[in-house]
Amino acid sequence: MIQLTRLNNQALILNCDLIKFVESAPDTVLTLVSGEKILVRESPEDVLQRVVEFRRDVMVGHGAQNAAAQERTTRGTEDG
Repeated sequence: MIQLTRLNNQALILNCDLIKFVESAPDTVLTLVSGEKILVRESPEDVLQRVVEFRRDVMVGHGAQNAAAQERTTRGTEDG
């Protein structure tokens, strides 16, 4: 999920998996997989950066969970 700003300054939190493409015309237009179009204040580059940061955070969090699970498994086999 990423936070963006509608043209009327209203905050919007969007599931970035739903973004089909982003274009600048001249406002930034997000087209969702449903065909819905959303205009936001952020530039296409800012939208991309937020999506990349969100996905990076998810992957880092996922990696930390895997490491913790692996550590629990390793400790369990050492005790036995």
